[in-house]
Amino acid sequence: MNILKKNKLKILNDPIYGFIKIPNSLIFDIIEHRYFQRLRRVTQMGLSYLVYPGANHTRFHHAIGCMHLMQKAVLVLRSKNIEISKEEANALYIAILLHDIGHGAFSHALEHSIVNGISHEEISLLFMKKLNEEFDGKLSLAIAVFEGKYHRKFFNQLISSQLDIDRLDYLKRDSFYTGVTEGNVSSDRLITMMNVKDDELVIEQKGIYSVENFLIARRLMYWQVYLHKTCLVAESTLVKVLKRAKDLSKKGIKLPATGTLQYFLQNAVSKDNFTDEILEIFSKLDDYDVLSAIKEWTFNEDFILSSLSKMIINRNLLKIELQEKTFTKKHYEGILRDVKKELKLSKEDLHYFVFTDVIENQAYNIRKPIKILTKKDKLKDIAKASDQLNVSALSKPVVKHYFCYPKNFLTN
Repeated sequence: MNILKKNKLKILNDPIYGFIKIPNSLIFDIIEHRYFQRLRRVTQMGLSYLVYPGANHTRFHHAIGCMHLMQKAVLVLRSKNIEISKEEANALYIAILLHDIGHGAFSHALEHSIVNGISHEEISLLFMKKLNEEFDGKLSLAIAVFEGKYHRKFFNQLISSQLDIDRLDYLKRDSFYTGVTEGNVSSDRLITMMNVKDDELVIEQKGIYSVENFLIARRLMYWQVYLHKTCLVAESTLVKVLKRAKDLSKKGIKLPATGTLQYFLQNAVSKDNFTDEILEIFSKLDDYDVLSAIKEWTFNEDFILSSLSKMIINRNLLKIELQEKTFTKKHYEGILRDVKKELKLSKEDLHYFVFTDVIENQAYNIRKPIKILTKKDKLKDIAKASDQLNVSALSKPVVKHYFCYPKNFLTN
């Protein structure tokens, strides 16, 4: 029997970058692995499609885009006489390809509800180590780069810093799919301006305005997209739904859900007990599990679970107020009192429908500076190198408070 050999040097067509080449057979096999294929079923922006209908792109799109940009970055740095071996380049491609593999269903919402005390970065590392076993240690260098343990500091900065490949892709990609043009950064220009000085990733002085535009784009995308008030209330409601489902499951009430989701509802999962067995179950959990369960829960006899589920499915969300100052005690307690009376809820259950929280937007963190390489071969923080005052302003955290409650309960 003749078995045709699979062509592993595939080319993918991306709506943003055009053709993306898979560099070698190892990376092809990693992409083909079921752990990575799960990312096709995890949206990049959670419930943001409730605000921006086009925002249905996935973590898979993003990871492939990052790998493409990393290939460009390696070419640029090599052209500037920065030595990067074939093995090192491959490690960079794998590390950026897998940097988000640990994201759960609907991304950040899962981290705050049914899985506790373990971040998606930590789960990504667990996946990478498991894949390394399957691929006979071929991911070891990539893992060292991802963890920041490799001796060349700028390698990790390409993966995780204030101007990394991850941000260059997600800002451009999220801008494209939402239609919010303010986030459309010039990733090609920024990568072309990359260099290395004293083992640090730097941007050449002629790229300074591109860096400024990048920081402003990031700030605008956070306010207009990631921290959009409807996105905030949608994600908060999703967290509340999952927490309510978990609370009911703890009481022995079996809810309709896939076996995978059922496991996380019935068991306390945290960093301390995140075993290989749990990782395997987690690898089967995606947006489809959560959304199909929420559809079923709209019919549940539990008033809280069904009401919150209907809010998400029907996009009939809680009202949200957003302001710079904290909400007055009188305003908060007035709405709390009205909701309690109208919905006949216990004091312990009110938090599902009435709650406040805080968001923060800091476009630039001066503690992890973006370094500009001046024409005199000196390094300067972008905040000092920029002739615009806006970079300094962008380093100040902007804090806002939000308050969610049912729409029908407005007090004077």
